[in-house]
Amino acid sequence: MDLTQTSSDQTKSNDNQPDETPPAHETKSTEAEIVEQLQTDDGVINTTDDDGAKTDDIKPEDDDEVKVEVSSPLPPDLDKVSEEIDQFISESSNFKGDDDESKPPDVPVFVEQFAVLVEAKIDEYDGGDAPVKWSQLAQEEATSFLNIVDRISKLFTSLCRFSSEYKYAYSISRVDGVLQRAMSYIEEEYKSILYDYKINTDSDITNLDTSSAKPNLNSSSSDTNQDAEQDTASESKPSEENKFPGYSEEIVDTLNKFSKALIAGGYEAECCQVYFIARRKALEESLHKLGFEKYSIEDVQKMNWEPLEREVTAWIATFRHCTNVLFSSERKLADAVFEDQPSISETIFSNLSRGMMIQLLNFAEAVSMTKRAAEKLFKFLDIYETLRDFIPLVDKIFPVSYADELKAEATLSRGRLGESMVSIFSELENSIQGDSNKTAVPGGAVHPLTRYIMNYLKYVGEYRDTLEQVFREHQMIERADSATGSDFDCQNPQAGQSSNNNNSNNTSSNKLSPFETHMIKVMDLLDSNLEGKSRLYKDTSLSSIFMMNNGRYILQKIKGSPEMNSLMGDQWYRKRSSDLRQYHKNYQRETWGKLLQCLNHEGLNVNGKVNKPILKERFKSFNALFDEIHKTQSSWVISDEQLQSELRVSISNMVIPAYRSFLGRFSQIFTPGRQTEKYVKYQPEEIETDIDELFDGNATPWGRKKL
Repeated sequence: MDLTQTSSDQTKSNDNQPDETPPAHETKSTEAEIVEQLQTDDGVINTTDDDGAKTDDIKPEDDDEVKVEVSSPLPPDLDKVSEEIDQFISESSNFKGDDDESKPPDVPVFVEQFAVLVEAKIDEYDGGDAPVKWSQLAQEEATSFLNIVDRISKLFTSLCRFSSEYKYAYSISRVDGVLQRAMSYIEEEYKSILYDYKINTDSDITNLDTSSAKPNLNSSSSDTNQDAEQDTASESKPSEENKFPGYSEEIVDTLNKFSKALIAGGYEAECCQVYFIARRKALEESLHKLGFEKYSIEDVQKMNWEPLEREVTAWIATFRHCTNVLFSSERKLADAVFEDQPSISETIFSNLSRGMMIQLLNFAEAVSMTKRAAEKLFKFLDIYETLRDFIPLVDKIFPVSYADELKAEATLSRGRLGESMVSIFSELENSIQGDSNKTAVPGGAVHPLTRYIMNYLKYVGEYRDTLEQVFREHQMIERADSATGSDFDCQNPQAGQSSNNNNSNNTSSNKLSPFETHMIKVMDLLDSNLEGKSRLYKDTSLSSIFMMNNGRYILQKIKGSPEMNSLMGDQWYRKRSSDLRQYHKNYQRETWGKLLQCLNHEGLNVNGKVNKPILKERFKSFNALFDEIHKTQSSWVISDEQLQSELRVSISNMVIPAYRSFLGRFSQIFTPGRQTEKYVKYQPEEIETDIDELFDGNATPWGRKKL
């Protein structure tokens, strides 16, 4: 069919007619036009036109009789009409209209036929109270329907090329109405499928440690980093079953076909809006399932630390899941659904991920603005590390359009956290220095301050590399502020630093990193504080026990932490061990040195004979002093078993040989019987037994008499 072909008679007729189109109410009904076209095609005689003129008479074979055959119209064949529509679309696209005399062709009657047939097809699916769901259609039927919708979209586009022609107005409106019905049905099915998703985070949640709110005391920082790398590796590889977040590949293919149909039908905005809202809801549910709740900055600042600490733990798990799994999967989904529209895919993913990331980063910023406290340091460090590790990945995960914005926000929050952590350390130093508690710990046991600080520093050691970076960045900022420059590179915290295992060579503070300097300062302040607290004891021996207890506890904590041991260095450790030995000597001198004076031989021999009254006084003094020591020091505490054993052995080695020698030389001076029992109260074995009862923290109400 040649759409440009016009008859000379029609041209003439048009020249003789006024240039106006009959009003709409004179237009024949759709059914009448279809019937008329079918009658003409079947050779049915039309006797007169509208003006009574005879047209298109067909002579019958029998000249004697003219038969006017009125046949019932046959329904048009959809496949045949579709072929005619395709031909019309093709010829319309080739119509140039450059020549002023060339006019657009009349609208073929099969356009109306096609509209009626498509509308009937839509009625089959969407005509009742319960529309047919897309999943109920056979694959062949679904493909056929999408082809029909694609054809009517193209037909509408072709007709709109002649929208300035009044004779096309009805057909454009008619086809547009059918197209809208088709788009409405597809949009609803598109929405229904999009909202029928599954949150695939169960396996990911089990791989994330969201239960612990405290640092892991059972692993070194290197083990922790390895575990984190393994978690990241496992998270970054979604299972084949979950290639797309919440949908099977077949469903994604259907969504792709729907998006193509909606966009081709002029419903791009509606398509994008439905997709965006559905996926935003899915992402929000994923965050909720991971345990993260949306809070404003004001809400976060009002929260007590215990519940906020749990929220931080959930935030870290959520943030890592989003950056390692969720966003990459979401981008794959958008690219697959809008496969032929990369700009739409990028825009939708940008809007979805940007909203989520800003929400997550706002939480980190809110936490950094909360009141600073020592117990917050480790969660601040966790957030800091999460943001630090995230920044290099931004360009790989997110579109260029807002990657710089995210990096700037993450860097700002990380910087605030860093400054908060430096302030926490300064406040820790001030709190140690200002701790002026005048209550002595009973029995000379380890002071609670020592336990708190050393456990705190042990946790700190696990974050050594991160804190090195934090303090170097802080020093760089301070030097920049003072316009003196900086020798440190915040991106390379190890730059200019000597080997971590060679701290014994650090003989001056200018060879220490800023973090090491702070750690040494904290230890020095703790030592000074403990020395002050040791003076609270009136008994100098108990002061020595107190310093031994605390000194041994400190050394054990340092030795038990590879990071802290490396940081403090061998020289520091040897110095503290020497101090500990000195406290030991002081204790022995103050306690047992006085006892051994009772066993001194001087003054016992007068003119070659033993002065019995002086000997009696020596034994009485020994017995009384030992009873007092046993009674008093049995209530003293040495919780470290090794130190307790070492101290008892050293006392026994000091006292037992001297007592046995003294007893062996002078016990026979006394008259056997009551006199011996009166003055020789203890045998060497009994002295040793009593020494083994010292430092158990069990007070004896009185000294026991030994028989």
